[in-house]
Amino acid sequence: MHTTHSTFSLAGHTVHRIIFDPTTFTDADLLWLPHYPQLARAGRKRKAEHLAGRIAAAYALNEPTVPGIGPSGEPLWPQGISGSITHSGTQAMAVVTREKHALIGIDCETCLSDSEAREVKEGIIDAQEARVLSRQGCPFALALTLAFSAKESLFKALFPQVNTFMGFDSARIIMLKEETLTLALSRPLAGFDEHTLFTLHWKRDTERVITLL
Repeated sequence: MHTTHSTFSLAGHTVHRIIFDPTTFTDADLLWLPHYPQLARAGRKRKAEHLAGRIAAAYALNEPTVPGIGPSGEPLWPQGISGSITHSGTQAMAVVTREKHALIGIDCETCLSDSEAREVKEGIIDAQEARVLSRQGCPFALALTLAFSAKESLFKALFPQVNTFMGFDSARIIMLKEETLTLALSRPLAGFDEHTLFTLHWKRDTERVITLL
């Protein structure tokens, strides 16, 4: 599969980005992955995205290892390292930190259109969050995309410790600023009290947004 590697900085971390051409993907490309048999039943799109994400992770790790697949589909990082992977369209990104139990989560989403945002908002935010976002001065569709992405980043960061899936009502947006946003847990999770705050960084990347905890 044809890929291009680049990096950018977000919140002081180096994010590794892979732009890939899924039309050039072949099943033989997966043989590079130690866990390739686990992908045997996946669709072509899923295989290409997974491969691109693991390539990004390999660059981020800068060592001859590739994160495997956990029982819930989560990446299994080497001992002493925490990391996160995301993919959107024909891009995949990965970021790592060499702290074993660090909370780290990254997400990239294509910006919603106005009509899409109005249609799906009730599944992502509640009325209180809608009021918070409406006061921030950025277009609602962008704000809702950020809310969606931020919750995804938070859930990715928390999952290795709480080991449970979280709905979008598990955390609420309480503040959105030019480069950061803040989420508060709306219910207790293993090791984290209700109302625990998390500040994430974000950036606009042409038609996409990227959030990082």
